[in-house]
Amino acid sequence: MDMFVKRISMRIPDFCMSHWLLRIPLIVVFAQQGLDKLPVDAETAASFDLPYLVWWVVAYGELGAAVGLFFGGLFFTDKISELVKEASDILTRFSGFTIGCIMTGVIWIAQPESVLDVLLYDNFHVMLWLGGLYFALRGNRT
Repeated sequence: MDMFVKRISMRIPDFCMSHWLLRIPLIVVFAQQGLDKLPVDAETAASFDLPYLVWWVVAYGELGAAVGLFFGGLFFTDKISELVKEASDILTRFSGFTIGCIMTGVIWIAQPESVLDVLLYDNFHVMLWLGGLYFALRGNRT
């Protein structure tokens, strides 16, 4: 039985580009959210009870995270130098960290009553947070 399962498992091809299945939705959502905040102004920041500087960092952080995830994934190949591979890994990790920080702030601003409320009723933000955490912890390494 073990050999049968192993034989089937070995016949399933590897999909080395599967990281794009996570990257693309995160890129799209964060680019869209960042672009929706442009132009950055103090009135919109005040409507969320945020200082202008925080609103500015969030808007450009969302755009930067989207761009960073995109370019971090583009240079994830064996056909480039080791320095570029390491730089793209760091870019991916930093973008994931940025996503995690922004999503932590979004969840925090909502002032949930408990962690259970966040997990049950704010699952979109939790999934974005987990996507950012994945890339922050894993980077480009397979």
